[in-house]
Amino acid sequence: MLVINTIAELTRIVDEVKSEGKTIGLVPTMGALHDGHLSLIKRARLENEVVFVSIFVNPVQFNNQDDLVKYPRTLERDVELIGEYADYAFAPTVEEVFPTPPTEEYHFGPVEEVMEGAARPGHFNGVGVIVRRLLDWVRPDKAYFGEKDYQQIAVIRELVRQCDIKSEIVPCPIVREPNGLAMSSRNRRLTPEQFETAANIHRILVESQQLEDVPQIKAFVEAEIAKYPEFKLDYFEIADADTLQTVHSMADAAGVMGFITVYVGEVRLIDNIRYK
Repeated sequence: MLVINTIAELTRIVDEVKSEGKTIGLVPTMGALHDGHLSLIKRARLENEVVFVSIFVNPVQFNNQDDLVKYPRTLERDVELIGEYADYAFAPTVEEVFPTPPTEEYHFGPVEEVMEGAARPGHFNGVGVIVRRLLDWVRPDKAYFGEKDYQQIAVIRELVRQCDIKSEIVPCPIVREPNGLAMSSRNRRLTPEQFETAANIHRILVESQQLEDVPQIKAFVEAEIAKYPEFKLDYFEIADADTLQTVHSMADAAGVMGFITVYVGEVRLIDNIRYK
């Protein structure tokens, strides 16, 4: 596997691959890779002739600078982990990607205005900025994203629609730790005790699937989360699986999902679950 550090080299290689008529799969990441990322890369490997993985901690999608500073960076280990599955790793510096501050402004409509969009102003614009650039540079046939960031996938699909980008966006299932916790690069910041306690987030969501009434589900999840002093609930929303707008009854939408964000100590974790 070749590690690429410049946009010029990346576009040269992409041009070469395209000229050979080969299909390209792209897995955009912020590094600190784990088995969840690896599942995306393995799928890209199965479905494409050439696989690119980007490893870049994107500063413009962090509305909390402390979170940006603390985000784990493990490039050497990441490259070693994906070497068997990817053909190219694109690992540029911030200066390479943003030689001048980005000025793009995207408006993704209702899907960005709720949940993460409401909790983290500017976050999805930052996501749009980097994903648009990566899709333009790599021009993949397919780009792979994990469903842990379910709302992000909806935003990226809207980006692709607005910008008439030809790449197919492929959502991939959440990969979980043996204890049920959704795999995340942020899990590395948890103490061993916090890591085990955090598994209760998924357990509570699974137990809530036994309930049928939306207000009952919401009350149950919020009450169960409140039992753990280590937890601070940011939000729990029950929403239409397509529009991401809040539903008040299971009859309000064909697909209904629960979306949760919980602080475990200082670490912010997200998860989701499908009700119908």
